Amino acid sequence: KMVDPTLAEMGKNLNEAMKMLEDNQRKAEEENEKKYARKDIPGPLQGSGQDMVSILQLVQNLMHGEEEEETSQSYRLQNVGEQGHMALLGHSLAAYISVLDRERLRKLTTRILSDTTLWLCRLFRYENGSAYYHEDDREGLLKICRLVIHTRYEDYTLEGFNVLYVKQPVIYISSAARTGLGQALCNQLGLPLSCMCRVPCNTMFGSQHQMDVALLDRVIKDDVESGKLPLLLVANAGTPGAGHTDKLGRLKELCEQYKMWLHVEGVNLATLALGYVSSSVLAATKCDSMTLTLGSWLGLPAVPAVTLYRHEDPSLSLAAGLTSSQPVEKLRALPLWLSLQYLGHDGIVERIKHASQLSQRLLENLKNLDFIKTSVEDELSSPVVVFKFFQEYSNRDQTSHAPQTSTIQHPVISNERHIYDTFNQWLGEQLAQLVPASGVDVVELEDEGTCVRFSPLMTSAVLGTEIQDIDQLVDCLKMKIPVLTSTLQLREEFEQEVRRTVGLLYIEDLGWPGLGVVRYNYHCDGKNDDKQEKELEKINTELLKKLNELESDLTFSLGPEFGGQKNCVYIGMVTEDLDVSELVETIAATGREIEENSRLLENMTEVVRKGIQEAQIQLQKANEERLLEEGLLRQIPVVGSVLNWFSPFQASPKGRTFNLTAGSLESTESMYVSKAQGTGTTPPPTPTSSLAKQRLPGQKAFKRSLRSSDGFSETSSISHCDDLDKMDQRPPTLSPGQEQGPLEMEKAEEQEVVQAKKDTEDIHSDKSPPDCTKVEDQASQR
Repeated sequence: KMVDPTLAEMGKNLNEAMKMLEDNQRKAEEENEKKYARKDIPGPLQGSGQDMVSILQLVQNLMHGEEEEETSQSYRLQNVGEQGHMALLGHSLAAYISVLDRERLRKLTTRILSDTTLWLCRLFRYENGSAYYHEDDREGLLKICRLVIHTRYEDYTLEGFNVLYVKQPVIYISSAARTGLGQALCNQLGLPLSCMCRVPCNTMFGSQHQMDVALLDRVIKDDVESGKLPLLLVANAGTPGAGHTDKLGRLKELCEQYKMWLHVEGVNLATLALGYVSSSVLAATKCDSMTLTLGSWLGLPAVPAVTLYRHEDPSLSLAAGLTSSQPVEKLRALPLWLSLQYLGHDGIVERIKHASQLSQRLLENLKNLDFIKTSVEDELSSPVVVFKFFQEYSNRDQTSHAPQTSTIQHPVISNERHIYDTFNQWLGEQLAQLVPASGVDVVELEDEGTCVRFSPLMTSAVLGTEIQDIDQLVDCLKMKIPVLTSTLQLREEFEQEVRRTVGLLYIEDLGWPGLGVVRYNYHCDGKNDDKQEKELEKINTELLKKLNELESDLTFSLGPEFGGQKNCVYIGMVTEDLDVSELVETIAATGREIEENSRLLENMTEVVRKGIQEAQIQLQKANEERLLEEGLLRQIPVVGSVLNWFSPFQASPKGRTFNLTAGSLESTESMYVSKAQGTGTTPPPTPTSSLAKQRLPGQKAFKRSLRSSDGFSETSSISHCDDLDKMDQRPPTLSPGQEQGPLEMEKAEEQEVVQAKKDTEDIHSDKSPPDCTKVEDQASQR
């Protein structure tokens, strides 16, 4: 049919209009979507993604930190060598291999797992063992506990915790084990803390860090009689603190007697790969399971820990989680599989042997140092060296005769140990800061207290520690020992001097590694506590500032950031040439000076305020007097100027000055008179502090003079006599304004010659030698 052209044109225009409207709506929706993306989507995810270079640059910035952080704080990255690159490559290959088809993946993972397990069992002398690879080093022990529970409780799979409730299991760990290990096992196993038994270490015989086997035997018997089931014993081949090894042979016999599982862990297990192994560590090869941390021993980043175990039932191992049917989980061994092949047997042995040689080098040097006490189990092959600074206290003899039967520790001995802990904490931090490649750290031991530990098996491969680092560590230790001994000896003298000094308060802070803590005691005059506290803080802050301005080798600070006393001055380590009396006297004098200046400022402020009020009153009176003298007509602007032109009015100016000392207003008339006459007074000499002692050039504050007293007096006498000779040759001094004629000069010279002859005759006569001081007084009178 024919369409009306008008209707056709109308339809066309309608279509164009609707298209325009839809396009505008679509643009509005796109803009809204863009606005939504900018607001809610994080910046790195906006747009179509970023290139690889930008992403890697972001990762590099996150690893190394910003430029400001690099300048303010130094850091040390792990020493990742080629063997480390192989371990990192293993993680990437594991992700790539996981995309293979299932059958090929199963064959590959089985080969990798079996090879790695065989190699580790041969390297560490653990025959016919299986391996479990895990990221957390405690996870292997956790799975072993589940395996033992499934083994000892036949109905555990069906009954669950009901069988545990009927016969409670007991897990035994050493008191020297890792902190929180027992609690972590109980939490993961769902057992109460009563299932965990901590076995004390030896207190009478043997090492102080070895498990007490006799006591353990009695504890197990008591648990069996009470209806409990001894389940598992965790022993140490190298305790986390001191690196000592338990009596593994006797513990294995005890476990066989009570059908217990023996698990061993510790850093000394690394020595099983060496050609010579001590008998105490070699007994670990007969245990039921052991955990190896190869990452730290060999310097391999991100490699898993390995738990080797022996068990005949694979179904129970699968139930406990020690084995898995998932091929991807077996790829955890791939980084170790690559790294062990790259290092080879010689490379593995060389790294472990190098760590043992570092320990022996340090131990040999420590034996020749005074005031250093070591705690080493086996000096011939110990991979862990623990040492501490120790010096006999002067008051130790006074408490040595106390009865030994008392279990209450004497307060003097308790304070002494606390001080030594503080000093050794400072020593460990200083050594770690000065020689970061050594890897030393601070450890808290139950009997020895705070000690410095060197465990190269855990750090040397990562940090790249060498023999020269050990020599540097010993040199730094030799420099710190004299500072520690002198500070320890002068602490008591400093305390006595502060307690004798008026205005100072000694603060006992056993946790401060230094000479001591002192506070200037502000004398309050009926002020409230808040104002007194603020004044005390102000004075001690200013005192600290003044002391730091002195040229001395001492360090003055506000103390530690947390736990320190407020409004105190903390004095750091000192040397033996410190003059304690001068130091205390300077602190007291500086504090008094600051307090007096503070009070003077307060009084001056009040005086100035009153003086201003008085000056305002006197100015008002002066204006009133001026109005009376000039008259009313002179105050009118036009009339006053005409009247002043015909009859000038001359008024004498009356100046005023404010005397700060007297606190009053005074007239300036006397000042103008004195300036007109020109009789100015001589300014007083600048006062010098009585505490400023005569020092040699370059000698810093608070240092004792290295010169002996006899040599000093002899030098002084010679210098005095030389001064006398110079004074005899010097013409007499005239008073200001006095003139000397020719006759007076001639008489003065004759008197000097006669007096010099008389002094010479007295010196060469048989009389006693002249007193230099008296001769000097005579010369000064002349």
